[in-house]
Amino acid sequence: MLVVWCPDWPVVAWGVPLDEPAAVVVANRVIACSPAARAEGVSVGIRRRDAQGRCPDLAILERDVDREGRLFEPVAVALEAITPEVEVAGPGLVGFPTRGPSKFFGGDELLTDEVLAVVEPVLAGRGVCRIGVADGVFAARLAARAVRTNIGNAVVIPPGESASFLAPIAIGEIGNPELADVLGRLGLTTLGAFASLAAADVVGRFGQAGQIAHRLAKGDDEHPPDLRRPAPDMAVTWQFEPAAIRIDRCAFAAKALADELHATLSANGLACVRVAIEAETESGDVHVRLWRHEGALSAAALAERARWQLDGWLHIARAARQVGSGGSTAAYDHADAAEPDDVGVGAGIVRLSLIPDEVVPATGRQLGFWGGRAERADEVTRAVARIQGLLGPESVSVPEWRGGRGPAEQISLIPAAAVDLGEERVATKPHFVADPWPGRLPMPAPAKVSADPAAIDLLDAAGGSIGVTGRGELTSWPAVVVGKMRRRTVQEWAGPWPADERWWDVMAHRRRARMQVVLDDGSAHLLVIEDGTWWLEASYH
Repeated sequence: MLVVWCPDWPVVAWGVPLDEPAAVVVANRVIACSPAARAEGVSVGIRRRDAQGRCPDLAILERDVDREGRLFEPVAVALEAITPEVEVAGPGLVGFPTRGPSKFFGGDELLTDEVLAVVEPVLAGRGVCRIGVADGVFAARLAARAVRTNIGNAVVIPPGESASFLAPIAIGEIGNPELADVLGRLGLTTLGAFASLAAADVVGRFGQAGQIAHRLAKGDDEHPPDLRRPAPDMAVTWQFEPAAIRIDRCAFAAKALADELHATLSANGLACVRVAIEAETESGDVHVRLWRHEGALSAAALAERARWQLDGWLHIARAARQVGSGGSTAAYDHADAAEPDDVGVGAGIVRLSLIPDEVVPATGRQLGFWGGRAERADEVTRAVARIQGLLGPESVSVPEWRGGRGPAEQISLIPAAAVDLGEERVATKPHFVADPWPGRLPMPAPAKVSADPAAIDLLDAAGGSIGVTGRGELTSWPAVVVGKMRRRTVQEWAGPWPADERWWDVMAHRRRARMQVVLDDGSAHLLVIEDGTWWLEASYH
């Protein structure tokens, strides 16, 4: 297998030059950063606050998975000049079997040169690519990552030597954190040490998860590539009448097809690990792309990849129209790709098909201890998919804890399409944010947080306005709160709690102070003052 890996793709997709410090953040943690940011001490996995402390000029970007998938499609299209068996594992990662192409180009080394020759012009200097060649996908991915410590842009592992290459690598690369933690405590700190165990002993102790990890450690894949086509009756198709000219309509059909395909596979005791997404236009053109997933593609994952792929084809069609009208020939026109739902799909799509290109026996699922948790998760996932099909992929959000001082900052909403609703997520637990936040609002948290805080006046007994000094003290004792359409007397109060935030950034610097008040009607509220103005930020009733 040959794998092409584009490092820092979430940053590249935003069009940020790699010589500028930038990081993509999800749930208040860095998931990707530019080389310039790494040079300043920023690394994947650290908190947003720590990253900004190490690099005050760091540009913080929110992750846009749809954008990443859309802008990676030109790379997959370029590789079709070498082989039609291109399979996308995710935005920034693509691969294909090398048996045929390697013979045609004269060996794996010459094949990697050919891949670089077709991919680098597409990237146009906006990113880099790393190539790894090994016996399996897992080893090839680690070989591509090892390019950073080698000369050149490719690492080729000779046939039969993948196990030797993997032997000194840390056990944490196995992709199963819980299993890796157990193995590490047992003294098995490398893939080679784990691979040396007997397969029967591993299966007896760790079950299927251990068997899969053991195969990977030996240089094999969980599901070896299979180029055979499955029975045609496994495919699901949607005919559009009239032809679909909007991506949201295609995405709705993709969700329905994903549910149908998943139900068909489940009824036959199968799971899909590689799916072919096929679209036919009014002009007779047929577009096909393979997507691979290590594990099994759920209905939500199938629908998500179909949407990414349709968005990618749409982006290329728009770019072609721009070139035809004298526009830019750049492969990544970010401004043009900003709003895909408002642009037609060229000639229109008349047929959309999902074809399970590679299936494996389904191993079943483990219900919750008290039963039903997995079933409820499937029901929620299907309901969310239906809502997204009607209202768009960004219409459903889920909460996650993140660091912050105010109540509106401590919980963020992220698109449900970016998470697996059936899996336990650490970011949903209050202890996820363990680091202290000086000036953070003390518990208990308010029951209602205002999406649009209302301006109010906080007055003393003489009717004068109250402020907060540079030492964090009130200029007078609060007596009255005057808001829109009402005037209330302050019975009790606590605070203020000042916060001087992001002092190192002139544009983002904020000085605020919060205090709690109990009014004469028995209600309790959280007030915040900034730039001399008081705001009603949250309420406790």
